[in-house]
Amino acid sequence: MPICVDGRMLSEDGAGTGIGQFVRTLIGALQSIGIHPSILKDGGPAVRRSQIGKLLAAARPWRRHATASAEGFLVPDVFREAQVFFDIHKRPMPITLPGPPGIMHWTYPLPLRVTGWRNLYTIHDVLPLDPAIPSPVNGPRLRRLLDALRASGGDFATVSEAAHAQIVARMGWPTVSVTCCHQAIDVAGAEEGPLPGSLHACGYLLYVGAVEARKNLHRLLDAYHASGITTPLVISGPDGLDAASIDDHIAATPGAVRLGLQPRGRVLHLIGSARALVFVSLAEGFGLPVAEAMALGTPVLAADVAALAEVADGTALLVDPLDLSALRTRLIAIDGDAALRDRLSRLGRQRAQHFALGPYAQRLLSLYGMA
Repeated sequence: MPICVDGRMLSEDGAGTGIGQFVRTLIGALQSIGIHPSILKDGGPAVRRSQIGKLLAAARPWRRHATASAEGFLVPDVFREAQVFFDIHKRPMPITLPGPPGIMHWTYPLPLRVTGWRNLYTIHDVLPLDPAIPSPVNGPRLRRLLDALRASGGDFATVSEAAHAQIVARMGWPTVSVTCCHQAIDVAGAEEGPLPGSLHACGYLLYVGAVEARKNLHRLLDAYHASGITTPLVISGPDGLDAASIDDHIAATPGAVRLGLQPRGRVLHLIGSARALVFVSLAEGFGLPVAEAMALGTPVLAADVAALAEVADGTALLVDPLDLSALRTRLIAIDGDAALRDRLSRLGRQRAQHFALGPYAQRLLSLYGMA
């Protein structure tokens, strides 16, 4: 049966985002068992249009037709057009792919569907539907989109049991409408050699991820300052919501260091060389840095929220992310207790095997009905 994966989040430089890494490991897991999925990309003959021309093109109510390529399929401007199409027509934009029908695995809830195929959408979380959680995503639009995808016959998978519970509760869907498949991690390709700046192995605590309000970085910086720890706290990742105020807080916190978005190999080098990963986010759908740190043998201090507790499964030091005093105490513990770090490192490596490419590939086969 043909399998196709959308390539919207595949980046050329390998840095990308958490969802970009999800796409790469999804493809890698399938390839590890001899399945080479086609990739649907935004391409084809270039068409130069004005802004009005682009709007009119996106508003066309009929389906788009893909052409075959060396990697899979191309549809010009498909991902941008689909967003405008959905806003106008309130339904996913239909496309056709040449060849026999198969499974179209959308790696994100995109407003697209392949006619005649099984359309499977991965929902990583529905955090934008919670008004208490800061998010740049339009929550009401996301709700409309998910309902429209379900009404069009789409199936859904997600990356944790915690996310599954949130989806069915927030959307009011039946439990059986979404399947938890977890996801894979791949920590191959770490850079070697010196670390950025004056950092040295096991000589810093590390946060990796978007620099945004949801990641609880203001409270982490306050707890770090109150702890009196002299080990540097390195914050690495791209700008997100509220990045400017977080940068000001970093600059005002002695020992805190900000790194911007790093290449994938350098991120892995930073994680693998850290004394500990500190990831005390207010909410997550999965928490990829936690799983990657465990696979690299780096001990983890994580927020005691549902998804992170599930991913760690007893192998991380957990803390209430809203309790500044507890966070200060846990920072002191993971920084100063080598025996604790050794135990967490050993347990984390064992837990990370669940997220390896091979086991994930078998879960995908079950999800696809091919097991």
